[in-house]
Amino acid sequence: MRISIASDHAGFEQKQRLVDYLAAEGHDVADRGPDSDARVDYPDYAALVARDVARGDAEAGVLVCGTGIGMAVAANKVRGIRAVNVINTQFAALAREHNDANVVTLSGRFVELEENERILDAFLSTGFGGGRHAGRVEKIMQLEDN
Repeated sequence: MRISIASDHAGFEQKQRLVDYLAAEGHDVADRGPDSDARVDYPDYAALVARDVARGDAEAGVLVCGTGIGMAVAANKVRGIRAVNVINTQFAALAREHNDANVVTLSGRFVELEENERILDAFLSTGFGGGRHAGRVEKIMQLEDN
């Protein structure tokens, strides 16, 4: 799977390790930055990943900041993105199954690396459930038109 990933300074260390983890799992990973843990503004990096996913240049996006919250807020401003801030594997699977989430945001400060790896495994291996959820996702996406 082609995955676009980025972070801010607070998520930089975990992002670096998650790039390696995802590549080792066989994914094609586009690291959108930053290149150091120097202070940066997370919306700039959320936009890069969200646009990759919205354009179809990546099948999924991964964003890491201190909490993951700001990244989710910023990424969701890009048309076509359904970004979710996830702190456990159950939420990751449900976000994919029920909401067809296409970007996951992670906490680099409050969630351990190993748990974020498990979250990514659950997020990337769970498919959209369709059925009763399809109409709800369609309604979510229609909100962009209002």
